[in-house]
Amino acid sequence: MIKTLFNFVRGLLIGIAEVIPGVSGGTIALITGIYNRLLNNADLVFKSFLNISKPSRVLQVFKKLEWSLLIPVLVGMAIALVLGAKFIEPLLETNPIELRAIFSGLVAAGIYIPYKMSVKSTNSKWNLKDYLLALVSALAAFMLTGLPPGEISNPSSIVIFFSAAVAICALVLPGISGSFILLTIGMYATTINAVNERNIQYLLIFAIGALVGLASFVSILKWLLNEKSRPTLVILAGLMLGSLRALWPWQAEDRALLAPNSLVIMAAILFAIGIFVVWGLLKIENRIGERE
Repeated sequence: MIKTLFNFVRGLLIGIAEVIPGVSGGTIALITGIYNRLLNNADLVFKSFLNISKPSRVLQVFKKLEWSLLIPVLVGMAIALVLGAKFIEPLLETNPIELRAIFSGLVAAGIYIPYKMSVKSTNSKWNLKDYLLALVSALAAFMLTGLPPGEISNPSSIVIFFSAAVAICALVLPGISGSFILLTIGMYATTINAVNERNIQYLLIFAIGALVGLASFVSILKWLLNEKSRPTLVILAGLMLGSLRALWPWQAEDRALLAPNSLVIMAAILFAIGIFVVWGLLKIENRIGERE
């Protein structure tokens, strides 16, 4: 029961992260300790589609899925997305500094997770090559999250397809959120309008692009984590570090960074709370692991 409840909370956190531009659901999955498991389950699902003409094989694959993990996580995500659209998104308009501060604490503390995993994978601390690789990936994320938002009012089917394929990858890639990608390439408002207006043609093309992108990226990422574990985890740590730029509490509408204002003490407190939440999640996960 405790394990199920914890997985539900994990799903809530991932769903909330997806509502906030600049926070990746993959980052929260990594912080809460279920990143690899979700990746493995997603890979199984997509590979089962290759045997869609053989229902018995598809059924065998679905029996292998970790339903005790997936069901509470997916339910938590769904609830968080619904509540997030209703409550958290308005808070982004009224209290952006406070929300960014607490999530920047979460992400900053979460960088320790891929670092720890990379050290454990080879049983050795980072060397100069690792630090340089992390720095390059951090700079790439920093530059990407600094691009001003654009807007495409009447995209073609090809643009919709590839926008979805690229943005959906952020769902499983720690560091950059899908909504942030859509904002940067100018497809966020158009996609939201398509959802609100029930534009079936747009949504169908977007869904196909998302499925193709996710299926391809999940397999590649799983291979990298299995075969090139240490450099992949080093790059993920760097991406998370660079993505903190998107969560700097004081920003202009064009994403230019501003100096702290009178709310700096409150922001510092919320940043510390974010770090404390990650510490608490790690403690709970360790306790659950000890009981199993």
